[in-house]
Amino acid sequence: MDPKLLDILVCPLCKGPLVCKGQELFCKPDRMAFPIRDGIPVMLEEEARKLPPEEEV
Repeated sequence: MDPKLLDILVCPLCKGPLVCKGQELFCKPDRMAFPIRDGIPVMLEEEARKLPPEEEV
């Protein structure tokens, strides 16, 4: 993921910062993981997965 793009992307739910790990962007406050497909972040709530309590971000 391009660091410049990561600087301007925010969580679509809370507008907070995102953390890039592997092929996902994580929102820590909402505990959501948004997928990155073919280098393009998919920032739709219905495409995101809810992180289980035991998964660290």
